[in-house]
Amino acid sequence: MSFSVKIYRPSRNAMQSGQAKTKAWVLEPDLLSARIPEPLMGWQSSEDTLNQIRLNFASAEEAVEFAKHKGWSVTLEDPHNKKVKPRCYADNFK
Repeated sequence: MSFSVKIYRPSRNAMQSGQAKTKAWVLEPDLLSARIPEPLMGWQSSEDTLNQIRLNFASAEEAVEFAKHKGWSVTLEDPHNKKVKPRCYADNFK
């Protein structure tokens, strides 16, 4: 079975101030079928159980090598790094 996967480095969410969970690279399969809301409760369902897989790697190269070894096609997304402007403490009070 050949399918495509997406490799990316997750960004931090609004509730995080640190960078702890943004160092690992994540490999996720692309969705093969759309998620459908269930009519009664509104839960999201899908016929594709592969969307539950999420593998973490220390580097993008490890993730790409793993996917190529399995015969999967890879989409590598570049991380969006925050540009930090160096400032001094006194700038907070201007």
